[in-house]
Amino acid sequence: MLFKPEAKDDAKTAGKRVARGIGRRMVSLTIMVLILGGLGYIGWNAFQQKQNGNRNGPGARLDLPVPVLAATPRTQDMPVYLDGVGSVRALNNVLVRAQVDGKLIAVNFVEGQDVKKGDVLGEIDPVIYQAQYDQAVAKKAQDEALLANQKLDLARYQQLAASNAGSKQQADTQRAVVAQQEALVNADQAAIDNAKATLGYTKIIAPLSGRAGLRQVDQGNIIRASDLTGLVIITQLQPIAVQFSLPQQQIVRVNAAAATGVLAVDVFGNDGVTVVDTGTLKGIDNQVDPTTGTLKLKAEFPNAKFQLWPGQFVNVRLKVETLEKAIVVPASAVQRGPVGTFSYVIGPDNVATAKPVVVTQQNENDAVIASGLSTSDRVVTTGFANLSDGAKVLIGTDDRAPTADLAPRKRSRSPDAKGDAKGGQGKDGEHRGKRERGEGDQKGQTGPAPAEPSGGAAKSQP
Repeated sequence: MLFKPEAKDDAKTAGKRVARGIGRRMVSLTIMVLILGGLGYIGWNAFQQKQNGNRNGPGARLDLPVPVLAATPRTQDMPVYLDGVGSVRALNNVLVRAQVDGKLIAVNFVEGQDVKKGDVLGEIDPVIYQAQYDQAVAKKAQDEALLANQKLDLARYQQLAASNAGSKQQADTQRAVVAQQEALVNADQAAIDNAKATLGYTKIIAPLSGRAGLRQVDQGNIIRASDLTGLVIITQLQPIAVQFSLPQQQIVRVNAAAATGVLAVDVFGNDGVTVVDTGTLKGIDNQVDPTTGTLKLKAEFPNAKFQLWPGQFVNVRLKVETLEKAIVVPASAVQRGPVGTFSYVIGPDNVATAKPVVVTQQNENDAVIASGLSTSDRVVTTGFANLSDGAKVLIGTDDRAPTADLAPRKRSRSPDAKGDAKGGQGKDGEHRGKRERGEGDQKGQTGPAPAEPSGGAAKSQP
């Protein structure tokens, strides 16, 4: 007789099977989630270590302080300059020309020579002009002799007229003749002066002191007063002038400074740093150039060492004022970020904090701070490569100054890479040994083996 299970037992068995299936699935899902989470954590940790290694260098530790140099703001008077570009111009430039025509018989200067005012630069043949002068002198002597005779006749006529032995009309006529002869003698004197001046023009005189240029006419040539080239150009080099331009926005500032006194102007050499001469501002143009929007100014320099030359382009700076008791820091202490200028201030616990600052003026070496710093602060001047806000710093000294990161740091090889490198070196050693054995065989047969072409860059021979 067969046993037939009841329906209640079948339902219980099926329920147990479903429960066991669900339990197995939950365990599998839990194990899978744990595995995926572990793999994700390992990957995230490796990525973070890689990022920290790229940022801080291999083997770097985040808790190590950043080596820096620091400086303390100081108080001093700082001059304010306006920079401009200009050109050197001679204070006086003269083209020396002949005033009479004739043959140039002498040249009394050397090209490039410094001449003085009144020096004889050249001589023109004076024979013709000397003759004209002698003629004028002789003509005056002739007219003076005639005048003396006419004066004697006038005296006789006056005596005859006084004794009623002669006509008064004749005496008056003789008096007029004497006056005419006196005027003629004066004209002769004027002719003598003219001839003397013309004779003097045969000597070409330097009108001012300066440097003689290249000679335009050689000795023996005919020189004329109508020649456009002249004999030589004399340029005054001491003192010398510099004409430069400033933006039109600085007009009010320059005029206000000029009203207080004489303004000093510095001119820089070819390196743009060395001040080669210092002069004074002499003039300001009365209008702005509409094509460039700049204002022209003129300064005068003594040029004692002849470091300024006409036509030379130079950089100049005009001193307009002096900031008294200004807070000054090294220019390297001022950093620029997305929101403006700031400086790293070191606190009592050697923690660097970024503080915004307002810069009034800055040059290659110093920066004037209007607000944001005080003389009791310490600011970072060197070591910004690994520095951030809130980082701990190690303040160095000048004898052990930290160097700037000019290039990426050298990466250390991983153990796998070292193993590969060692394996590569072993392989290279095997190939090198084979190549040496092959070269030895070739040497034994035909002498030195020719160099094999390499696929890489060619190495330079010592």
